[in-house]
Amino acid sequence: MRRFRTIIFLVVVCACPSVLAAGDKTTLSGTVTDALDGSPLPGVAVYLPELKIGAMTRDDGTYEINNLPRKKTVIQVTYLGHQTIIETVDLAVVSVKDFVMQEDNAMLNEVVLIGFTGNSLVSQTPAPVTVLPEQRLRESASTNIIDAIAREPGISQITTGIGISKPVIRGLGYNRVAIVNDGVRQEGQQWGDEHGVEIDANNVNSVQILKGPASLIYGSDAMAGVIVMNNAPSVADGRIEGSLSGEYQTNNGLQNYSLNLAGNHHGFVWDGRYSQKMAHDYKNRYDGRVFNSRFKEYAASGMLGLNKNWGHSHLHLSYYQINPGIIEGERDELSGKFIMPVAVDGEEDEAVYNGSKSFSLAVPYQKVMHYKAVSENAFFIGDGQLKATVGYQQNVRKEFEDVVSPGECALHLKLHTLNYNVHYLTADLSGWRVASGVNGMWQRNVNHGDEYLVPDYSLFDFGLFATATRRLGSWNMSGGLRFDNRHVSSKALEEEGTMRFEAFEKNFGGLTGSLGATCHISSCSNLKLNVSRGFRAPNISEIGSNGVHEGTLRYEVGNNRLKPETSLQLDLGYDYSSEWISVQLSLFANWINHYIYLQKMADQAGGEVIIDDVPAFTYTSGNARLWGGEVMVDIHPWEPLHFENSFSYVSAERTEGGKEGKYLPFTPAPRWNCELRYDYVSHGKLFDNLFVAFGADTYFRQNHFLALYNTETATPAYTLLNITAGTDIKLKGRKCANIVLSLNNLTDKAYQSHLSRLKYAAMNPVTGRQGVFNMGRNFVVKLSIPFGI
Repeated sequence: MRRFRTIIFLVVVCACPSVLAAGDKTTLSGTVTDALDGSPLPGVAVYLPELKIGAMTRDDGTYEINNLPRKKTVIQVTYLGHQTIIETVDLAVVSVKDFVMQEDNAMLNEVVLIGFTGNSLVSQTPAPVTVLPEQRLRESASTNIIDAIAREPGISQITTGIGISKPVIRGLGYNRVAIVNDGVRQEGQQWGDEHGVEIDANNVNSVQILKGPASLIYGSDAMAGVIVMNNAPSVADGRIEGSLSGEYQTNNGLQNYSLNLAGNHHGFVWDGRYSQKMAHDYKNRYDGRVFNSRFKEYAASGMLGLNKNWGHSHLHLSYYQINPGIIEGERDELSGKFIMPVAVDGEEDEAVYNGSKSFSLAVPYQKVMHYKAVSENAFFIGDGQLKATVGYQQNVRKEFEDVVSPGECALHLKLHTLNYNVHYLTADLSGWRVASGVNGMWQRNVNHGDEYLVPDYSLFDFGLFATATRRLGSWNMSGGLRFDNRHVSSKALEEEGTMRFEAFEKNFGGLTGSLGATCHISSCSNLKLNVSRGFRAPNISEIGSNGVHEGTLRYEVGNNRLKPETSLQLDLGYDYSSEWISVQLSLFANWINHYIYLQKMADQAGGEVIIDDVPAFTYTSGNARLWGGEVMVDIHPWEPLHFENSFSYVSAERTEGGKEGKYLPFTPAPRWNCELRYDYVSHGKLFDNLFVAFGADTYFRQNHFLALYNTETATPAYTLLNITAGTDIKLKGRKCANIVLSLNNLTDKAYQSHLSRLKYAAMNPVTGRQGVFNMGRNFVVKLSIPFGI
C-alpha cells in the first residue's frame, strides 16, 4: 500500500498548482531584423523553452510576450533559412530585447534540449544527440513517425510492412529504446515484433534522439537511448491558430488528414487535433501488391493548461488506434502469387490474391487502441524549479485470425500503466546545476482472449537519481548516479490439465551512472567524451512467454532465469563548424553483459523444433560487444547550396558463440546518405522558402548476420534515389499554404532491408526469391494550410 500512497500524493500535488504563490510579472518585447538589409522579419518564432511560452513576430518584425517571471531563462529565436539565435536573458532586468538574424550557412545551428533535468544546449552535452525540427519532419515522406526519423545517422527501423516500425539506435532496439511523449515513457507492449509506436506523427513538432545509455534519467529500457517526441509550443497570448493538412502517396494510396486548433487567452492555453490515415496494399517490382500490407489509423488529442509566471500546468489527453494487416507472405505453388484466406460455405479456404486497392481490413489483422492522460507540471520555487508528472496509459491489443468469424479476436491483451516523475532542479549555484528526484511506473497486464503468448502479470519499479552539471571556463562537465528496482509478479495459467504459465516473482536491481565533459576548443569546434553505464531488466516476453507469436511465424518460450542486462559505453565526439563546412564525428564502444536475444531451438540431432506447426525459439543470453559511429559532413560552397553527407556503421558481436553465432540479430547495414539541396529564400513574395533536394541512400552489403540455425541471412547492397521539392505560398506577405512534393525510390528498385522481418517470409516457388520485398517507387504530395485569428 505504501507505493500507492506515494502515487496518490503525486497526483494531488500535480492537480493543485494553485497552492504555489505567484511572483511578480514582467513583459519582454523587441524587434527582429535581417542582417543583410535591416528589414523587419515577420513570422519569426521567439520562444522560451523552460517557460513553454513564446510569440511570433508581427508584420513589422515586433514581438511581445507577457506574464513572465522575473528570472534568468534561455530564449530561442528561429526562422527558416536563418541561423538560430540562443541566448540567456535575465527577465528581472531586461524588458526589451532586439535580435538581428544572419542568413543560414554550414554553421551548426545551436539547439535547446528539453529534458527531465532541465534544458541544455546541444553543444554543451557530452552524450551524442540528434535533433529533428518541425521543418525536417514535415519534409519527410513516411508512413509513421519512426519511418520519418529512420534516415538520421545511427538510427534505423525494424519493419513489418509499411504500417509497423520499431526504432533501432546503434544496433539496439525493442525494450532497449525508450520513447517519451507528453512527458512520460510510452508503454504499449513494445517487446513484440509487430507492435509499433502508438503516436500520431501529425502531433509531433520536433524529435530529440539521445544515442547511448540514458538509464540515469529514464531508468530501465533506455539502454540504447531515448527518443523524445515534443509537442508544439503554446501559441502567443491572444491568438487562436490552426492548420489543416493532407497527404497522398501513390504507391499504397495512403491518405493522411489532420486538423489542429490551438489558442492562448491570458495564459490559459489549449490545443486539439484530430487525424486519420489509411493505406491499401503497397507494391514493388517483384511481388506486385503485397497482400494485407494495408492499415487504418485514427488519432485524437487535446491539451488544456495554464502558462503563468509561477510555472505551467498542462493536462494532455490522447487516443490512438491503428488496425494493421498481418502479412504472412504465403504463396500459391503454381503462380507464386500471394494467397489469402476466404470463407466458403462457412468454412475457411484459400484463394489466389490478384492485387487490390481496397482499404477494407482482411484477416489476419490487429486492432490496437492506446489511451493516455498525463498531468505535466513545473513550478518555480525560488530560483529553482520543481517538476511533477503523473500519467495513465491503457494499451488494448487484439488480433483477429478467423475469416469465418472475423469479429472474434484470438489474442486480447490489456496493459495498464501508471507513470510518475518528481524532481527538483536547482538554480545556477556558482556554475553548478543539480537535479534529483524519483520516477518509475506501475503496470498490470491482463489476457482476455482465447490465445496466449505472455501471462497476466503486475510490475512496479522506481528509480532514485541525482545529476549535476558544471561550467568551468571552456569546459562543461556533467554526471550522475541512479538506483533502480523492478518487481515483477506473474500469474499461473492452466489449460486442459496442462500448466501453460508457471507463477513466479522476480526482483531486478541496478546501479547506473554517467560522467562526461565537453571542451570548447574554439568558437568553431568542440570535443566531447562520455562514459555511461546502462541497465535493463528482462521484459515479460523474455522471462514468461509460451505461445505462438502471430505475425512472426514462430513459437516463443521464455526463460525466467535470465539476468538483467548491464552495459558500459564510451562515447567520443568532435564537431567543427564554419561558414562553408561543418563536420561532426561520433564514435562509440559498448560492452553489454547478459545480452538477451532469441535463438532457434534444436533437438538432440540438431534439427528444428516444431511446436503448433511453427519453429520454436527460446530466449537466451550472452555477453556482447558493439562499436561503430557516425560521421556527418555538410559542405556549403555558396549561400543557397548544401551538400550533406552522413555515414553510419555498427558492428554487433557476441563474445562467444562460434562462427555461426558470432553476430547479433538485426544489426543495421552500413549506410551512406547524401543530399544536394538548393534553398531559395525570399521575404514576402509569392513563393517563399523554396527548395529542391536530390538524395541517395546507399545501404552496403550486410555480411554480419546471425547464421546459427539459419536465423538470418546476408543482405545485398542497394541504393535508393529520391527527389524532394517544397515551398511556402504567400499572399499579401502572409503564409497561406505549404506544399512538399517527393519522389522516393526513383528507379523503382526491388530491395529488402536487412531489418525487414518480411525478408524471411515464404519463398516464391516460381522465382525462387525468399521473402517479401520493400515498397517500390512512390510519389508523395503533402499540403498544409495554416490559419489564425
